[in-house]
Amino acid sequence: MKYISFAIPCYNSAAYMDRAVESILKGGEDVEIIIVNDGSKDDTSKIAHEYEEKYPTIVRAVDKENGGHGDAVNAGLDHAEGKYFKVVDSDDWVDEEALYKILDVLKKFEEEEKQVDMLLANYVYEKEGMEHKKVIEYKNVLPQEEIFGWNDVKHFHLGQYILMHSVIYRTDFLKLCQLRLPKHTFYVDNIYVYYPLPHVRKMYYMDVDFYRYYIGREDQSVNEKVMISRVDQQIFVTKSMIDMYDMRKISNKKLRAYMTNYLAIMMTVSSILLIRSKNAENLEKKRELWQYLKKNHYRTYWKIRYGILGQTMNLPGRSGRKISSLVYIVARRIVGFN
Repeated sequence: MKYISFAIPCYNSAAYMDRAVESILKGGEDVEIIIVNDGSKDDTSKIAHEYEEKYPTIVRAVDKENGGHGDAVNAGLDHAEGKYFKVVDSDDWVDEEALYKILDVLKKFEEEEKQVDMLLANYVYEKEGMEHKKVIEYKNVLPQEEIFGWNDVKHFHLGQYILMHSVIYRTDFLKLCQLRLPKHTFYVDNIYVYYPLPHVRKMYYMDVDFYRYYIGREDQSVNEKVMISRVDQQIFVTKSMIDMYDMRKISNKKLRAYMTNYLAIMMTVSSILLIRSKNAENLEKKRELWQYLKKNHYRTYWKIRYGILGQTMNLPGRSGRKISSLVYIVARRIVGFN
């Protein structure tokens, strides 16, 4: 039985994809590795098929036309046969010891005829040149080593939110809630985490540093200059998330609060990129984004706009924008992202 299907979306990843694949191969016959070649122009496909030939019972190579990261995730999910599903980006990797522990838990679930919708574990910022590695963990928020629901969740701190790196979903759960990510769009990992949340009933958290999130390549999508150049896609993803749910219909209060705060972070990221671009047209896009939230979900707008993040991102005038940018720089150093 394959306990976890690992999808590795690859686009021109020949120079570094080995580390991701090799780290997951440590799971042996308990795992399935689906290498999705998203229309690469380098040797990505060749490497993927070499792994498939060498490990025919573990690795599957999937070649497709270029459709972007989200479409590659969709393809991985379509081919997944494992009980659970995990996305690992081609420049990231997983921790061997943590992988063994997670597999042991999933085997125990199977023996006891239990299952969860979402399993969570810690992730580590593997930032180039940084000796101290920032670990995002959830032991102050989530019960450990037990199945729980949203009512058991405590308050998430800023910078502690659930990302694609944190989650392992049950494969059938993702297919049942009909998750599909848009093509040719960056930053859809936010949709991957956000969209399924109201459907999640059972969760399980393990305090292990499982996912290693590499930051350091100049062309990475989380590089600030790259993010500013792609800010329209960030706005598109944020608007898509605004459109997904009417918060008044999210019955669980803790889940509703979490999702509202997640949207607040998305609004903040979009706003600060538009501010830091120092472009008059982008400042108009920032105003329009906030108006979009106000027009479509006024109650959510009010909570976000007059919360600490909303107020910080909407300080008036040039001096206000400088303060907003300074707050972002300080937060970035504390949290350790891009």
